[in-house]
Amino acid sequence: MRECAILRETRGDFAAARIGGGGTEQRLERIRGDFTCWLQQPLLPPESALLEQMEALRLQLNRDALLALFELELHYAKYPPGAGYARHLDQPRGSVMRKVSVVLYLNCDWQDTDGGELRIHQDDGSYIDVRPVEGRLVCFLTADREHEVLTARRERLSISGWFRARQ
Repeated sequence: MRECAILRETRGDFAAARIGGGGTEQRLERIRGDFTCWLQQPLLPPESALLEQMEALRLQLNRDALLALFELELHYAKYPPGAGYARHLDQPRGSVMRKVSVVLYLNCDWQDTDGGELRIHQDDGSYIDVRPVEGRLVCFLTADREHEVLTARRERLSISGWFRARQ
């Protein structure tokens, strides 16, 4: 998957990530400094294989947790050194379609000193930090779950997205 991201970057498929919606999107690097590339057709073979595995996960979540997940949206997220993503929710205002947030890390040989942890905030004020280690998949319920990406000290690469339900 890392090679797919590199290929897509060389083709110019990545764009500066923006915040906001409804025609008011803007680039604010102090809030969000990553670059994204949506997984869309035509897919590369490893991307198709990942989507098949994620479909199996979607079906398992529906069976075990009765989440009524309908579809998946995914994108690559590349954070250059010095970039992060301030504390936020993954649910756009006025929408409740995103049900489960997912992140798959593509970082080789990640060290504690590299930063870039995913910080998931808990209701009691505590938090959990997750190192972006290659091959690690993180899933959490999207609704009301604030999280952030701490500043990365080297390039940080992941695939991020959401399992969605019908509105």
